[in-house]
Amino acid sequence: MKTFDIITEADARILEIGSSVTLKTGGHVTPLAADTLKARRVTVLRGVADASLDGLAPVADIRSLAIGSDHSGVALKAALRDYLRQKGLSVLDVGTDGPDPVDYPDIAAQAARLVARREVDAAIVIDGAGIGSAIAANKIDGARAAMCTDKTLARYSREHNGANVLALGATLLSVGDAKAIVDTWLGTPMGEARHLRRLAKIRALEKTQ
Repeated sequence: MKTFDIITEADARILEIGSSVTLKTGGHVTPLAADTLKARRVTVLRGVADASLDGLAPVADIRSLAIGSDHSGVALKAALRDYLRQKGLSVLDVGTDGPDPVDYPDIAAQAARLVARREVDAAIVIDGAGIGSAIAANKIDGARAAMCTDKTLARYSREHNGANVLALGATLLSVGDAKAIVDTWLGTPMGEARHLRRLAKIRALEKTQ
């Protein structure tokens, strides 16, 4: 992760789209650079100088998603997929599409891998309760999945935990509730260094097992 004292327009133009950079304490972003950073969906983390934090921050301005469900979540998946596409987001539907039983770990892992490979900015996975899909997605290195049943959890999962996969329970939520949760989740960035440091500790735990 690159660290800057000052980010100029010239700097901003060559940063990778969707990447994250750190700004030293007392650092400055020029007004033109701020506009370019926003357009390129670059996350600026202030007060973080630890290179080991590289890759931890989720994409702040989500533009592309994968969405998948097991057989119990087909209707909710279709409703959310169409809703998000109507909002102008790029949505990759990874299935399933019918009533035949499928195993939620297969779908959740497929969607989470797309996030981990940075082929999409984030993912939504759905099963009956959302719990199993969250567990499965969290087995994929680079994925951080959170099962959310309301807008408060959705906000915390992004703001505090940097979740890049949202798990939903089709039997627990109405379509309207799910849309409200998704809107909150998509609209909440992660930007405070203290939260990112805690993610680094979680990553360290994974490497010690």
